[in-house]
Amino acid sequence: MTRFPKSLSDKLDQRIQSNSLRSLPESNSRIDFASNDYLGFSKSETIFNTAHQYLTDHNLLQNGATGSRLLSGNHQTYADAEMFLAKFHQAESALIFNSGYDANVGFFSAVPQRGDLILYDELCHASIRDGMQLSKAKYYKFKHNDGEDLEMLLQRFKTDNNEIFIVTESVFSMDGDCPDIEELIVLAEKYNALLVIDEAHALGVFGDKGEGLLQSLQLQDRIFARIMTFGKGLGCHGAAVLGAELLKTYLVNFARSFIYTTGLSPHSVATILIAYQQLESERKIVQQLRENIVHFNQQKNLLGLKPMFVRSKSAIQSAIIPGNDNVKSIAAKLQDAGFDVKAILSPTVPEGQERLRFCLHSFNSKEEITTVLSHLCSFLFK
Repeated sequence: MTRFPKSLSDKLDQRIQSNSLRSLPESNSRIDFASNDYLGFSKSETIFNTAHQYLTDHNLLQNGATGSRLLSGNHQTYADAEMFLAKFHQAESALIFNSGYDANVGFFSAVPQRGDLILYDELCHASIRDGMQLSKAKYYKFKHNDGEDLEMLLQRFKTDNNEIFIVTESVFSMDGDCPDIEELIVLAEKYNALLVIDEAHALGVFGDKGEGLLQSLQLQDRIFARIMTFGKGLGCHGAAVLGAELLKTYLVNFARSFIYTTGLSPHSVATILIAYQQLESERKIVQQLRENIVHFNQQKNLLGLKPMFVRSKSAIQSAIIPGNDNVKSIAAKLQDAGFDVKAILSPTVPEGQERLRFCLHSFNSKEEITTVLSHLCSFLFK
């Protein structure tokens, strides 16, 4: 066995000392309040069987894409799916990436140029931050959902010689809250900036057919680019960048996470397409999720839990319980009671902002929601 670097061992020891060492969880049969599978599509037999039939009908009986999409991996399923996505999201074009991480890294490393400026919400996802670090543009954070702080930066940095990109998420993955999209659009248009919004946790949650927050507000035409991720509400894998046809052409030519990777298999892309078709036709599932979100908020208010929760109307509901030890203890008690609720620890979130993260689904019953919150209440206040 070769020597393991001491610097790496020391970093692992630091995680152990702070009770924040990550490990891979085992599968369990608890009631799901942890996964991002908001609509239950990951377990849909209808989607599974219909995707299989699509592949059979199109004679796409292969296990892999065989190469980059620019070489041998651009099978017909991609064209069908991207055309459907563009129409569904009322966008000029859609370009599928292998994951939400790949889409953000590819976009932000390639689109902003040297001399350009990226202004991003301080709670933006790690994939956005990693993409910015690979960019030649400068980047500065603004306070979370704070339009005044953003405008101060716009006034400070705006010149006639650079492009400014304003970057945020329509639903934040740890807090579950939403920015004031209309305010951001007003600022972007006032300062001639380009607005980029990650809709990973809004797809399948907002809108009559789960099309996302921007379309539910009818604001999609005033956004430079939208990133849609399929590993949450669609229950499958991959992501797409929505925008102008020229943006798609640019990304095909310059986004390294798109160019230098093997494409998704026909089965993966067919699953994306069929999941979208299911989203369009099964609107009752989206409505059931919306009703469960309302019920969760009503119950936490009735039980006096509202002050500890971050304000959210999305499927992500976070209860702040400071301290890794404290929040892990409460999570363990909920898990022992049969509910799969995960603790989110620092450094994933800032120290003092550790939390229980409840993910709601269309398939959770109202009784399950009431019971898990009652257990939380008893564990906190006994």
